Amino acid sequence: MASLDFELEKRNFRKYYENNRQLFEKAKNSYIRTINSLIRQSDVGEVTKIEGRVKDKEECIKKFQRKYQIRLEADEQTYEIKNYISDLIGIRIVCLYEDQIAVASNVLKNHFKIIDVSDKIAAIESTEDLFGYKGLHMDLALTEEMASLSKYQAFADYPFEIQIRSMIQDAWSVLDHRIKYKKSIPNDLKRRINVLSALFEMADREFKEIRNATMELIHQETVAPISDALEDSSETVGQAWTEASGKTVNAFNFLRVAGHFFKDFEFEDYKVDNFVQDILKLDNAFKKSDLHKSLIENLKTVRNYRDDFMAANPENTFSPYTSIRHCLFLYNPAIFGRILSKGPLARFEGWLKGFRANLR
Repeated sequence: MASLDFELEKRNFRKYYENNRQLFEKAKNSYIRTINSLIRQSDVGEVTKIEGRVKDKEECIKKFQRKYQIRLEADEQTYEIKNYISDLIGIRIVCLYEDQIAVASNVLKNHFKIIDVSDKIAAIESTEDLFGYKGLHMDLALTEEMASLSKYQAFADYPFEIQIRSMIQDAWSVLDHRIKYKKSIPNDLKRRINVLSALFEMADREFKEIRNATMELIHQETVAPISDALEDSSETVGQAWTEASGKTVNAFNFLRVAGHFFKDFEFEDYKVDNFVQDILKLDNAFKKSDLHKSLIENLKTVRNYRDDFMAANPENTFSPYTSIRHCLFLYNPAIFGRILSKGPLARFEGWLKGFRANLR
């Protein structure tokens, strides 16, 4: 029963907390699973972390004392501490980019009951003081429909707090919490912290801009169509093809060309990046059109070799990267003689002799 006796209410809260501690953990884990599922099914994009915690009971009491006790007692309003701790269960979502925060927030708003929203990004950006970490805080609860489901009924009355941050904001929050006595430190230290905070903010924006620029590069590489035959650029697809084919090969246009010839293979970003660098080390002027031509002219021969090799060595693999290496060797043995290591090169050259002899 609510009272104005703080010592009594502390004892009551500690008892309530200990009696329900395991249930709090189950609720936290259930909320994390649900949010994970919602995020995966949405268009939020890559999320680096979804984690949760149950707030320490003494921290809950300190928060109540700091934020609510004086006002409630001044108004002679009775209270129970548990009714004022909206973040007893806390969930944190960390996105790669700042503009994912609003998308993630909308997903949650569409599935949970909103109690309160605190936009610390807007709050800090509207002042000259850059102190403090940014992020979106939301106090949420289960909707009536969700609360009626058997898997949620045991903790249907437990609200929870969600913090949504970008990866950079999350890093800054860790550092920000380590800075002691922020309101009392000298102005020169405050200025240094503000400069550091601004650098973090700039990094967040730059990462987003780099992502956007990267996506634009990928989009540009889809302008020129890819075919299975060499075409006369002046008579077929015109200037767009001429400009695109004249570009030095890079990860973006490599994916465009290789993806056309190996449609069922998923090229991993970091492997593509490394493979393209291997090509450019041997020929730093190698163009997208050269890659296209090397595959058109030689892929059929390489596939014949691959079939014979795999028939004789069924335990081995012959990936699209391996096929492209062999095509590059055939395209220009003088430049790409080292694209194959000694053993594979000797086997391929031996096979080529027999293959070409049979063609005569």
